[in-house]
Amino acid sequence: MTRNTLRQQIADALRDEVLAGRLLPGQEFTVKQIAEQYGVSATPVREALVDLSAQDLLDSDQHRGFRVHQFSVDDFRRMVDARSLIVDAVFRRLEGEHLAARAHGAVLVSVRRRAEEAARAARSGDLTILIGYDLRFWRELCALVANPYVADFLNRLRVQAWVFSVPFLRADPEVRKRLWGGHERLVDALTLGDAPAVRAVIGEYDNHSLAWADRLESSQR
Repeated sequence: MTRNTLRQQIADALRDEVLAGRLLPGQEFTVKQIAEQYGVSATPVREALVDLSAQDLLDSDQHRGFRVHQFSVDDFRRMVDARSLIVDAVFRRLEGEHLAARAHGAVLVSVRRRAEEAARAARSGDLTILIGYDLRFWRELCALVANPYVADFLNRLRVQAWVFSVPFLRADPEVRKRLWGGHERLVDALTLGDAPAVRAVIGEYDNHSLAWADRLESSQR
């Protein structure tokens, strides 16, 4: 296994720990602790932690090591606003037949499969399953309709949004009411080449996210 491969595996594993809520916002750790946890040398661990810091998932402290970044409600709102602006612009460029032409083939079959699993997890309140399928769904959908730079940026925003949301959702006894599960309707609209319907479903998704942020902020006062 190359060092770069190990570096990526460690970064992915730590990101999953954060998304699962096992590493909480503000939690601190050192390179040595992570190296011992995974039984590897310090170099790929340090590189992985630097990579996660560049993605704004970790904060680096020269004297104390690293800690999980703590996003605010306002940060979350800005994430939603940024992805809304970009996604709306992407789909406005893919009106009519152009959009329908993109929505065929093996890739869309995979996207629909992710949509079905994500929607099922949302209905059951299974946050762990939902996060995995939701991220895959949006990553594959963006790869279908956007250039890779845009797709990578949107994926980064979605990871950050989940990192913020996870601790609050896991503590919410009514978590099923807080989860959006309109993935299948979005794929249906995309398959039909109905750009206004696509934007409407995405708008509903963004409004759902912002309403949840407002409710969360109110509960913290």
